[in-house]
Amino acid sequence: MHVPDGFLGPQTYLPAYGLAAAAWTVGLRRLRARLDAATLPRLAVVTATAFVLMMITVPLPGGTTVHVAGIGMLAVLFGVWNAFLSLSLVLLLQALMFGDGGVTALPVNALAMGLVGSLAAVGAHRLLRPVNRDAALFAAGWAGTVASATVMAGVLGLQPLLSRAPDGSPLFFPFGWKTTLPAVVLPHLVVGVADGVLALLAGRCLAPRPATAELPRGPEAP
Repeated sequence: MHVPDGFLGPQTYLPAYGLAAAAWTVGLRRLRARLDAATLPRLAVVTATAFVLMMITVPLPGGTTVHVAGIGMLAVLFGVWNAFLSLSLVLLLQALMFGDGGVTALPVNALAMGLVGSLAAVGAHRLLRPVNRDAALFAAGWAGTVASATVMAGVLGLQPLLSRAPDGSPLFFPFGWKTTLPAVVLPHLVVGVADGVLALLAGRCLAPRPATAELPRGPEAP
Protein backbone atom coordinates (compact mmCIF):
# COMPACT_ATOMS: atom_id res chain seq x y z
CA MET A 1 0.00 0.00 0.00
CA HIS A 2 3.05 2.25 0.28
CA VAL A 3 3.12 4.93 -2.44
CA PRO A 4 6.71 5.47 -3.68
CA ASP A 5 8.43 8.67 -4.75
CA GLY A 6 7.54 9.91 -8.23
CA PHE A 7 3.91 8.82 -8.14
CA LEU A 8 2.52 12.01 -6.56
CA GLY A 9 2.93 15.57 -7.80
CA PRO A 10 3.83 18.55 -5.59
CA GLN A 11 0.21 19.68 -5.84
CA THR A 12 -0.52 16.65 -3.67
CA TYR A 13 2.44 16.03 -1.40
CA LEU A 14 3.13 19.65 -0.38
CA PRO A 15 -0.37 20.28 1.06
CA ALA A 16 -0.25 16.77 2.50
CA TYR A 17 2.97 17.62 4.34
CA GLY A 18 1.26 20.67 5.85
CA LEU A 19 -1.74 18.65 6.97
CA ALA A 20 0.41 15.81 8.29
CA ALA A 21 2.67 18.23 10.18
CA ALA A 22 -0.36 19.65 11.98
CA ALA A 23 -1.59 16.13 12.79
CA TRP A 24 1.87 15.02 13.99
CA THR A 25 1.99 18.07 16.29
CA VAL A 26 -1.39 17.26 17.79
CA GLY A 27 -0.44 13.61 18.15
CA LEU A 28 2.85 14.37 19.92
CA ARG A 29 1.13 16.71 22.38
CA ARG A 30 -1.44 14.06 23.22
CA LEU A 31 1.29 11.41 23.48
CA ARG A 32 3.29 13.46 25.98
CA ALA A 33 0.17 14.23 28.02
CA ARG A 34 -1.33 10.75 28.16
CA LEU A 35 1.24 8.02 27.53
CA ASP A 36 2.31 6.30 30.74
CA ALA A 37 5.27 4.08 31.56
CA ALA A 38 3.14 0.92 31.55
CA THR A 39 1.82 1.53 28.03
CA LEU A 40 5.10 2.53 26.38
CA PRO A 41 6.70 -0.98 26.19
CA ARG A 42 3.50 -2.49 24.75
CA LEU A 43 3.24 0.32 22.19
CA ALA A 44 6.88 -0.24 21.17
CA VAL A 45 6.38 -3.99 20.74
CA VAL A 46 3.18 -3.64 18.71
CA THR A 47 4.76 -0.91 16.56
CA ALA A 48 7.72 -3.20 15.85
CA THR A 49 5.25 -5.95 14.94
CA ALA A 50 3.53 -3.64 12.46
CA PHE A 51 6.94 -2.76 10.99
CA VAL A 52 7.73 -6.43 10.34
CA LEU A 53 4.27 -7.24 9.00
CA MET A 54 4.46 -4.41 6.47
CA MET A 55 7.76 -5.78 5.16
CA ILE A 56 6.15 -9.14 4.30
CA THR A 57 4.56 -8.38 0.95
CA VAL A 58 2.53 -10.51 -1.42
CA PRO A 59 3.07 -9.70 -5.12
CA LEU A 60 0.06 -9.20 -7.37
CA PRO A 61 -0.29 -9.18 -11.16
CA GLY A 62 0.63 -5.76 -12.55
CA GLY A 63 3.65 -5.24 -10.33
CA THR A 64 1.97 -4.09 -7.12
CA THR A 65 2.03 -5.80 -3.74
CA VAL A 66 -0.21 -6.08 -0.69
CA HIS A 67 0.59 -6.69 2.96
CA VAL A 68 -0.95 -6.79 6.40
CA ALA A 69 -0.45 -3.44 8.14
CA GLY A 70 -1.66 -3.83 11.72
CA ILE A 71 -3.60 -0.55 11.58
CA GLY A 72 -6.65 -1.86 13.42
CA MET A 73 -4.47 -3.63 15.96
CA LEU A 74 -2.65 -0.43 16.88
CA ALA A 75 -5.75 1.75 16.83
CA VAL A 76 -7.83 -0.52 19.06
CA LEU A 77 -5.05 -1.08 21.58
CA PHE A 78 -3.66 2.45 21.79
CA GLY A 79 -6.11 4.89 20.20
CA VAL A 80 -6.11 6.92 17.01
CA TRP A 81 -3.31 9.37 17.75
CA ASN A 82 -0.83 6.86 19.15
CA ALA A 83 -1.52 4.57 16.19
CA PHE A 84 -1.03 7.49 13.79
CA LEU A 85 2.35 8.37 15.30
CA SER A 86 3.48 4.74 15.44
CA LEU A 87 2.55 4.07 11.83
CA SER A 88 4.16 7.35 10.73
CA LEU A 89 7.41 6.25 12.38
CA VAL A 90 7.17 2.84 10.72
CA LEU A 91 6.60 4.42 7.31
CA LEU A 92 9.47 6.89 7.78
CA LEU A 93 11.93 4.14 8.72
CA GLN A 94 10.82 1.91 5.86
CA ALA A 95 11.18 4.76 3.37
CA LEU A 96 14.65 5.74 4.60
CA MET A 97 16.09 2.29 5.24
CA PHE A 98 14.47 0.12 2.59
CA GLY A 99 13.00 2.47 -0.02
CA ASP A 100 9.60 0.98 0.76
CA GLY A 101 7.36 4.01 0.23
CA GLY A 102 8.65 7.44 -0.66
CA VAL A 103 9.84 10.43 1.35
CA THR A 104 7.72 12.80 -0.74
CA ALA A 105 4.78 10.40 -0.39
CA LEU A 106 5.31 9.98 3.37
CA PRO A 107 2.54 12.38 4.49
CA VAL A 108 -0.01 10.78 2.16
CA ASN A 109 0.98 7.30 3.33
CA ALA A 110 0.87 8.41 6.97
CA LEU A 111 -2.46 10.21 6.68
CA ALA A 112 -4.10 7.39 4.72
CA MET A 113 -2.87 4.48 6.84
CA GLY A 114 -2.12 6.14 10.16
CA LEU A 115 -4.94 8.65 10.56
CA VAL A 116 -7.81 7.67 8.25
CA GLY A 117 -7.18 3.97 8.80
CA SER A 118 -7.06 4.38 12.58
CA LEU A 119 -10.19 6.54 12.62
CA ALA A 120 -12.05 3.92 10.58
CA ALA A 121 -10.80 1.13 12.84
CA VAL A 122 -11.82 2.86 16.06
CA GLY A 123 -15.15 3.88 14.55
CA ALA A 124 -15.97 0.31 13.52
CA HIS A 125 -14.87 -0.98 16.92
CA ARG A 126 -17.03 1.48 18.84
CA LEU A 127 -20.02 0.77 16.58
CA LEU A 128 -19.95 -3.00 17.01
CA ARG A 129 -18.51 -3.41 20.51
CA PRO A 130 -21.94 -3.17 22.24
CA VAL A 131 -23.11 -6.02 19.98
CA ASN A 132 -20.15 -8.38 20.04
CA ARG A 133 -16.59 -7.75 21.25
CA ASP A 134 -14.90 -10.18 18.88
CA ALA A 135 -16.86 -8.92 15.87
CA ALA A 136 -15.88 -5.37 16.81
CA LEU A 137 -12.18 -6.25 16.94
CA PHE A 138 -12.32 -8.05 13.59
CA ALA A 139 -14.24 -5.19 11.98
CA ALA A 140 -11.68 -2.70 13.28
CA GLY A 141 -8.84 -4.53 11.53
CA TRP A 142 -10.77 -4.93 8.30
CA ALA A 143 -12.10 -1.35 8.22
CA GLY A 144 -8.69 0.17 8.94
CA THR A 145 -7.13 -1.60 5.98
CA VAL A 146 -9.95 -1.02 3.50
CA ALA A 147 -10.38 2.65 4.41
CA SER A 148 -6.64 3.24 3.96
CA ALA A 149 -6.62 1.48 0.60
CA THR A 150 -9.63 3.49 -0.58
CA VAL A 151 -7.96 6.80 0.28
CA MET A 152 -4.75 5.69 -1.37
CA ALA A 153 -6.60 4.68 -4.54
CA GLY A 154 -8.40 8.01 -4.56
CA VAL A 155 -5.18 10.01 -4.24
CA LEU A 156 -3.41 8.00 -6.93
CA GLY A 157 -6.36 8.27 -9.32
CA LEU A 158 -6.40 12.04 -8.82
CA GLN A 159 -2.86 12.52 -10.15
CA PRO A 160 -3.68 12.51 -13.90
CA LEU A 161 -6.14 15.33 -13.28
CA LEU A 162 -3.71 17.46 -11.25
CA SER A 163 -0.43 17.25 -13.12
CA ARG A 164 -0.26 17.28 -16.91
CA ALA A 165 2.38 18.23 -19.47
CA PRO A 166 1.55 20.86 -22.14
CA ASP A 167 0.61 18.03 -24.51
CA GLY A 168 -1.91 16.72 -21.98
CA SER A 169 0.02 13.63 -20.89
CA PRO A 170 0.16 12.95 -17.11
CA LEU A 171 3.41 13.97 -15.41
CA PHE A 172 3.20 11.55 -12.50
CA PHE A 173 0.93 8.55 -11.84
CA PRO A 174 -0.91 8.04 -15.16
CA PHE A 175 -3.96 5.96 -14.20
CA GLY A 176 -7.32 7.35 -13.11
CA TRP A 177 -9.92 6.08 -10.65
CA LYS A 178 -11.29 3.47 -13.06
CA THR A 179 -7.97 1.71 -12.65
CA THR A 180 -6.83 2.59 -9.15
CA LEU A 181 -10.04 1.83 -7.24
CA PRO A 182 -10.39 -1.81 -8.35
CA ALA A 183 -6.62 -2.40 -8.47
CA VAL A 184 -5.97 -1.12 -4.95
CA VAL A 185 -9.22 -1.60 -3.06
CA LEU A 186 -10.32 -5.07 -4.20
CA PRO A 187 -7.16 -6.90 -3.02
CA HIS A 188 -7.37 -5.11 0.31
CA LEU A 189 -10.90 -6.38 0.86
CA VAL A 190 -9.17 -9.74 1.24
CA VAL A 191 -6.08 -8.46 3.06
CA GLY A 192 -8.46 -6.78 5.48
CA VAL A 193 -9.59 -10.22 6.61
CA ALA A 194 -6.04 -11.01 7.74
CA ASP A 195 -5.83 -7.62 9.47
CA GLY A 196 -9.17 -8.34 11.10
CA VAL A 197 -7.91 -11.64 12.50
CA LEU A 198 -4.75 -9.88 13.69
CA ALA A 199 -6.76 -7.18 15.47
CA LEU A 200 -8.98 -9.85 17.02
CA LEU A 201 -6.02 -11.83 18.38
CA ALA A 202 -4.21 -8.70 19.57
CA GLY A 203 -7.33 -7.32 21.22
CA ARG A 204 -7.98 -10.58 23.06
CA CYS A 205 -4.38 -11.17 24.12
CA LEU A 206 -2.78 -7.75 24.57
CA ALA A 207 -5.55 -5.47 25.82
CA PRO A 208 -5.06 -4.45 29.48
CA ARG A 209 -7.10 -6.47 31.92
CA PRO A 210 -9.80 -4.41 33.68
CA ALA A 211 -8.27 -5.02 37.12
CA THR A 212 -4.90 -3.72 35.91
CA ALA A 213 -6.46 -0.74 34.18
CA GLU A 214 -8.21 0.28 37.41
CA LEU A 215 -5.11 0.29 39.60
CA PRO A 216 -4.71 3.64 41.35
CA ARG A 217 -2.01 5.88 39.94
CA GLY A 218 0.50 7.06 42.50
CA PRO A 219 3.84 6.26 44.10
CA GLU A 220 2.56 2.85 45.22
CA ALA A 221 1.35 1.82 41.82
CA PRO A 222 3.78 -0.38 39.80
